[in-house]
Amino acid sequence: MTLDQAFTLDQAFSWAGFLALFGWAALALSPLRPALSQAIAGAFVPATLALAYAFLILRFWGGAPGGFGSLEEVGALFGHRGLLLAGWLHYLAFDLLVGAWEVRAARRSGLPHLAVLPCLALTFLFGPIGFLIFLALRGFWLRGLSRRQGELT
Repeated sequence: MTLDQAFTLDQAFSWAGFLALFGWAALALSPLRPALSQAIAGAFVPATLALAYAFLILRFWGGAPGGFGSLEEVGALFGHRGLLLAGWLHYLAFDLLVGAWEVRAARRSGLPHLAVLPCLALTFLFGPIGFLIFLALRGFWLRGLSRRQGELT
């Protein structure tokens, strides 16, 4: 039995979604076990998704039309179900890495985890929007900290 026969693309899609949710849950619960959360969401899950991504690229790249030269070519690439799934895994892995970075950056700057949770949800759902909101939130937080420290001196 080949790997192609062991998993359909739809099964791999479901499996990847479950795995990604496991990583996001680890981030949401990260104050309980920060190191474990980062190991899961910042390494294990993205690396597992990256391995599946690499398999899909190696398996389907040569047989698909399209490329990266135009929006039309990218559309043709994503018209192939195997490469569409690869693209989805790419999103899942990189958005999770951004979420793991947000949690680390928040912890370093003393930003309360409850304030970060909406940013994590937005990063999970809308990637760059969640990232931008996190950057703004952290910027306001750090500006407020520097003002409070200036008042103390």
